[in-house]
Amino acid sequence: MILAPIPEYDSQRLKALRKLLILDTPAEERFDRITQFAMREFDMPMALVSLVDRDRQWFKSNFGIEERETPRDISFCGHAILERNILVIPDALKDERFHDNPLVINKPWIRFYAGAVLRMPYGAALGTLCVMDTRPRQMDPVDLSILGSLRDLVVEEMLRQEAAPCQP
Repeated sequence: MILAPIPEYDSQRLKALRKLLILDTPAEERFDRITQFAMREFDMPMALVSLVDRDRQWFKSNFGIEERETPRDISFCGHAILERNILVIPDALKDERFHDNPLVINKPWIRFYAGAVLRMPYGAALGTLCVMDTRPRQMDPVDLSILGSLRDLVVEEMLRQEAAPCQP
């Protein structure tokens, strides 16, 4: 297993994440609707809106996974936030970064992963909208386009949160 690397700009990325005041907040229907749609659209048993914090990935929306967070160093999303495009892992058992990852060899038995980066307009990659399966899979260009569009909806919701006036 290759641990998720920490980019040199991580302190700025974390500052942008904290500015949203979204970590450790309750589930919200506006995010859950998108995550559930992604699960149904791609016929996947797991989907998340995952935010990559300093030492953990925390799930704003999670379906098919019991945990609300996992350690950042074993996260797929920790790798995905370093990508420009959607990170697709067709078979985690055949990928040196993940073949012996606890999330692969134990519950939830992830074999397939596709994560679209939640990138703010000012460049900060805060997490992913991701779908996962317990069996190897592929995504075609249309699937990737749909996942990218759903990711854009999540980012719009996050920006709406950021722009909302503070309540007294």
